Amino acid sequence: MAKRGHGDLAAQEQRLAYGLLAPTFVVLLAIAIYPLFSVFYNSFTNNVFASATPTEVVGFENYRRLLSLTIQVVPPKLDDAGQPVVDGESGEVKYESAVSILPREPLRFRPVNQFTLFGTRYVLGATDPAFVLAVWDTVLFGVATVFLELALGIVVALLVNTNFKGRGLMRALILVPWAIPTAVSSQMWAYMLQPNRTGFFNTLFWHLGFGNGEIPFLSDPAWQLPSMILIDVWKTTPFMALLLLAGLQLIPADLYEAADVDGAGPVRKFFQLTLPLLRGTIAVALVFRTLDALRVFDLFQIVLGQARYSMASFTYYELIQNRQMGYSSASSVVIFVVLSIFAVAYMRGLGVKSDEH
Repeated sequence: MAKRGHGDLAAQEQRLAYGLLAPTFVVLLAIAIYPLFSVFYNSFTNNVFASATPTEVVGFENYRRLLSLTIQVVPPKLDDAGQPVVDGESGEVKYESAVSILPREPLRFRPVNQFTLFGTRYVLGATDPAFVLAVWDTVLFGVATVFLELALGIVVALLVNTNFKGRGLMRALILVPWAIPTAVSSQMWAYMLQPNRTGFFNTLFWHLGFGNGEIPFLSDPAWQLPSMILIDVWKTTPFMALLLLAGLQLIPADLYEAADVDGAGPVRKFFQLTLPLLRGTIAVALVFRTLDALRVFDLFQIVLGQARYSMASFTYYELIQNRQMGYSSASSVVIFVVLSIFAVAYMRGLGVKSDEH
């Protein structure tokens, strides 16, 4: 009888727990699961935003338009004798137009980039070059910013973790860039990167003898991505430093004292003591910052607009400007997959595992 009573009590507690959790599940269903399911469903349709056009299921057509790629060999131009035409000034071989050699049926491919490999010229074609370039730029942006922010964040965290006069004030000051809203900091940097001597950097480089003071930071494709990386590193390094500083605070001081007794120098203590003990904190910081960097929207939107897309800003323009809800939903799903791949790779690569009992 005692066992039955104990079992009834456990069952009642379990039912009570489910009853208390039910409102939470309902809220999650309303604000998370349903929108996520809606995005997945719309990615398989031709849904047009704010339109009376009937929605039809098109299967994987949106993904086919987004992700279809091809690589074609670009043949050299030939003269009447069948020999390659060589440019008289540069001495380089002239090639046929990439557009003319890319397939048009059943899908129309447009050139993304050309490259030479083992003496042969190739062209990479895509059905949507803007999306392919947006993915490439976003991944480059994410990898570069996270690497630089991690390296600088470790340096800053180690500096403010030491004992010195005014340490509290310094810890507060380093958070200022991160505390500034992205819309404000982006506009501020856009002014500093003006393509003439009204911009801070052009004025500085001109006084230092680098350039003529008219470097087009935000209009020249060669400068656009480095400029975006610079802005994001300036703003987000304090956040990375704050996370790493919290990890440093958890390392017992006794370990460093024991290392001093053993005669370990600063470099050895960093690589054999500090860095291994920070691995969990670094993993969390990398996951947070990588996911944040790969879904960057406001920085590209404010500074570059339609001159250059991130994955998120491309999705925004497809939905708002072109009203292609189905197509933009497919782009959102691709972003979700890319984020998941990076998150899993970080967790596995850094050896972060859940506790097993």
